[in-house]
Parts: sequence; C-alpha cells; structure tokens
Amino acid sequence: SLAIHPIKKDLSLKTDVDAVKQSIKNLVLTNKMERPFQPTIGCDIRKLLFENISPTTIIMAKQTIVETLERHEPRCNIINVKASADPEMNALYITVVFSVINNSDVQEINLVLERVR
Repeated sequence: SLAIHPIKKDLSLKTDVDAVKQSIKNLVLTNKMERPFQPTIGCDIRKLLFENISPTTIIMAKQTIVETLERHEPRCNIINVKASADPEMNALYITVVFSVINNSDVQEINLVLERVR
C-alpha cells in the first residue's frame, strides 16, 4: 500500500524484514524478461499455472522459487518452500519460510497465484 509516513509526509519505506518480504514477493511474481535491462530477474512461475496441476508441477514450482531466491535475494536464508494447488480455482498457494541474515527469527510469507484466463 502507499501509506504516507505521519511525520515526513512522504511515502513510507519498508525496512528490515518487511523489505525482504516485499523483495521475495516481487521476485516470485515477476516473470523473466519483464524488467528492462535485467532479463534474469524473475521466477517465471506464472507459466506453470497453465499446466495441468500435478505433483510434478508443484515440485517444479518449489524448485523454481528456491533457485530464484538463492540467486537474487542474498538477505534471506530459505528454510522451506511449501506449495499446494487448488485445481478447481486454478490457484497455487505458496508459503516461503525464511530467516533474515543476522536475525534468527523465522518469518513466513504466503502468496496465492491464480490464473487469470
């Protein structure tokens, strides 16, 4: 959200854990070749939403997310990536469990990926 900082009267910046969560979300939801001049950034997980949902598809989604986060997000230690599917809703439910470097607290981010068409 574009929340306004109460004192500075400017947009609020995300810091620490919130910044890492936002970065993980951005990396998972971005397709490769989507960012100009940075063709390798992104996860390309949306293309899996158009495949038949099977255990293989779920494993591929988990592997893709882990590889992308290891490559592009050095601030987090990935503990686990959980994925489940709802074929009737054409949705993929992703949970990334991680810890921020120099912080032992375990964090979690939940994402729902849905096929639009």
